[in-house]
Amino acid sequence: MLYLKKLIPFMLFIWLAPAVLHAQSNQNQQPTREELERRKRELQKEIDEANEALKETKRSTRESMGQLRALRNKIMLRSRLINNINEEINFINGDINGAYRDVKTLQKDLDTLKAQYAQLVVYAYKNRSTYDMINFVFSAQNFNDAIRRYAYLKQYREYRHRQASNIVETQELLNRKIESLQSQKEKRADALKSEQDERQTLEKDRKEQDEVFNKLKGREKELVEDINKRKKDAQNVQAAIRAVIRREIEEERRKAEAEEVARKKAVEEKRKRDEAARKAAAAAAAAAAAANNNNNNVATTPPPVKETPKAPEPERPAPAPSRSANVLEATPEALALSESFENNRGKLPWPVSNGNVIGHFGRQHHAVVEKIDVENDGIIIATSKGAAVKTIFEGEVRRVMVIPGSGYVVMIRHGQYFTNYVRLQTVSVKTGDKVRTGQMIGTASTNDIENQGEVELQIYKGVVKQNPEIWIMRR
Repeated sequence: MLYLKKLIPFMLFIWLAPAVLHAQSNQNQQPTREELERRKRELQKEIDEANEALKETKRSTRESMGQLRALRNKIMLRSRLINNINEEINFINGDINGAYRDVKTLQKDLDTLKAQYAQLVVYAYKNRSTYDMINFVFSAQNFNDAIRRYAYLKQYREYRHRQASNIVETQELLNRKIESLQSQKEKRADALKSEQDERQTLEKDRKEQDEVFNKLKGREKELVEDINKRKKDAQNVQAAIRAVIRREIEEERRKAEAEEVARKKAVEEKRKRDEAARKAAAAAAAAAAAANNNNNNVATTPPPVKETPKAPEPERPAPAPSRSANVLEATPEALALSESFENNRGKLPWPVSNGNVIGHFGRQHHAVVEKIDVENDGIIIATSKGAAVKTIFEGEVRRVMVIPGSGYVVMIRHGQYFTNYVRLQTVSVKTGDKVRTGQMIGTASTNDIENQGEVELQIYKGVVKQNPEIWIMRR
């Protein structure tokens, strides 16, 4: 029995050890690491695009606002990339600390297993005689006790084999953890070097930005003149667009009034026809009654003509609440187009295949001349010279205009919404054309100073300006 008392603790330990080792070997990687890697790739792609945009603007003979915008965009993206790398380093540090803890735990478990196995080996050596084993079995008081002792001896042998296997598995797991730890250290070293390189590049970009800014600052008078000219051009564009929209509203209102007058006239004519028919029917009935009385020589008063009572109309359910009446949505087609446009808020495509916003909607401070505010009626998108400009939603072309300083302007109606494509160099549609989403309507104009293509996208709801950036897809 002393033999069994020594054996039981070893068996309990070895039965629990595999579960502990399995739990340690199945630690899941945090998904945020993958998210960081994805963000890093996206930021690097955007930085590459910003570099290409900067190269295009540098082909100009003078410093321009495009260079300054491209440099600021690069600095912003590179700063975000550095922050992303720092977050990745923090995760790597966490993995390294966890790996250190795992290595220590596994080393401790391995030492314990080796010590326990050594005791087993010593005990087996001391009791290696076959006679002792047989004597242990045959010294049982009865047959059942002998069977149990034989089973204990068998389990003991299996336990020794498992103990040896667990030592080997633990050693292999420890080696893998050590390799993983070394790999994490190498990753951290690479990330730290990458972060340092990015900081050096960021410092160079900031110096270049300061140089461009100072040179542009020296041309402040020229910039103010350009700002005032663009502001005047934008006012002309807005006045023309609002005039067209008001004309559309007035035409729809007149059409609706004419339809209402025609409807009332038709109702009145129908009422008169019904009244005349009723009187004719009454006269015919009276004449028929009089003729019938004469034939029968009976002097009686003709019976009055009775109108057949109308069946009461069934009660109709109250109409569901609807959107406020709008003359631009007077037809079912116009209403459906408006609702479809609204349902695609934030999902509309860009008017160009490649480009970035260089002028945001609304009022902003000028990048160089701080005392002047710039207000945009839409968003200005920089793209390649002569790039194809496409519609962002299906609709009907209502106007194609030429405005000095702003090139061609194409206005497309979508129910009560209007999309305006300003600063086009050429157009390929005309007033009245039905267009589909993504259809090419012209090409972007060229800004010679910036050495790039430009197009402005405006969205109106009636005569109210909208921010196009909340309508189109994010990039």
